[in-house]
Amino acid sequence: QVQLLESGGGLVQTGGSLRLSCAASGSIFSIYEMDWYRQAPGKQRELVARLTGGDSTNYADSVKGRFTISRDKATNTVYLQMNSLTPEDTAVYYCHFGARNLLRRPVDYWGQGTQVTVSS
Repeated sequence: QVQLLESGGGLVQTGGSLRLSCAASGSIFSIYEMDWYRQAPGKQRELVARLTGGDSTNYADSVKGRFTISRDKATNTVYLQMNSLTPEDTAVYYCHFGARNLLRRPVDYWGQGTQVTVSS
């Protein structure tokens, strides 16, 4: 069974940096996209950054120039480097893989979420 294991969240001051990691355990046939979402209290979950199988990236306007998504193909791990953090970045961050399992069927995998809190 595939699980996504997140790490790297925590408490940081305004202007600080954090690096989130999300590693897949188990076997996956292929991954066509890796994403980071976040959900702040009272708000809907929003897409923060996306990395496609072709290595193209997309970012929410609110994080462009501050966040960078990257991956290690060998270990099926995706990272989110977050710089110049502000209190508006406070949220639970979730990683997501759009993938095909060993039966070649499309599957959505989600991490358990990691809290990021930015103090002013």
